[in-house]
Amino acid sequence: MTASARVLKQSISCMCFLVPGLFGTAASAQTATGSFNVRITIQADCRINSATALDFGTTGVIAANIDQNNLVSVQCTNGTAYNVGLSAGAGSGATVSNRLMTGPGGATVSYNLYRDAARTQQWGTTVGTNTGTGAGNGQIQTIPVYGRVAPQATPAPGVYTDTITITVTF
Repeated sequence: MTASARVLKQSISCMCFLVPGLFGTAASAQTATGSFNVRITIQADCRINSATALDFGTTGVIAANIDQNNLVSVQCTNGTAYNVGLSAGAGSGATVSNRLMTGPGGATVSYNLYRDAARTQQWGTTVGTNTGTGAGNGQIQTIPVYGRVAPQATPAPGVYTDTITITVTF
């Protein structure tokens, strides 16, 4: 190889290194950033999650107290004060101090619902008088309901039922 050919070959090699973009290169990645806001507004709220049935079982003559209890579950937003009230029921002529289960031929069995295990504080619907109170913590909270069928004249055999409406005021 002649001296001039060697110089030309070296010049071309050098030019390739000096001008890298001349024969193409990998593209360099670029980024841009931004942001957005995320938001939710929580308002005071309460829900009745569940209520178990209050079943006084099967009996014959009602000669002594028959006591049972059930649970009402509510869920309120954290810090929300609430009151739980229980209606007089659907029995004709029922009151919060004398609830009535109705059975065959319209016969009734009286019973009552209480806020305490000693069965001295009746449930009702008047806030500040005969309702249960609480403060929401965001979780499900269970509230006991204590029931009693007191001794009374026993009606005809059959199934006796009632429906109680639960009201949560917040």
